[in-house]
Amino acid sequence: MTQRLNGFQTAPDAYKAMLGLQDYINQSKLEHSLLELVKIRASQINRCAYCLHMHIADARKAGESEIRIALLSAWEESELFTPRERAVLRWTEELTRLVDRSPSDEAFAELREHFDEKDCVDLSVAIGMINLWNRINCGFRTLHPNDRRREKAAA
Repeated sequence: MTQRLNGFQTAPDAYKAMLGLQDYINQSKLEHSLLELVKIRASQINRCAYCLHMHIADARKAGESEIRIALLSAWEESELFTPRERAVLRWTEELTRLVDRSPSDEAFAELREHFDEKDCVDLSVAIGMINLWNRINCGFRTLHPNDRRREKAAA
């Protein structure tokens, strides 16, 4: 796979704006571990190798277990995720898969059992943000570090 272009170099102001919104999310009261689950799950759905590489590494550094990372794509079949995490993962899937259908009232009701209105907005912004990162990185075929090393070795 060959990278199509380097978006950071091509449009630094766009990335600066994206990083500003990412900073807002990072400063929210949503816990880092929960946000990493969101980033990994959306990146799995969107098949973004760059973001998966980054966020799995970040989750590991933050203490996430290998088994939970491995089972994240099948979270509905595992009891390793708390009801709060399950609500977030369901909402992540529903907002990421908008092409399939509108987010359900049931998923929103489940989310509201665990989060106040501002948290729901912040979480939805976080989901939207990782979906934007996925689209940028997949669209431009941004190489994750292992692919960069392989490309350099082959040259």
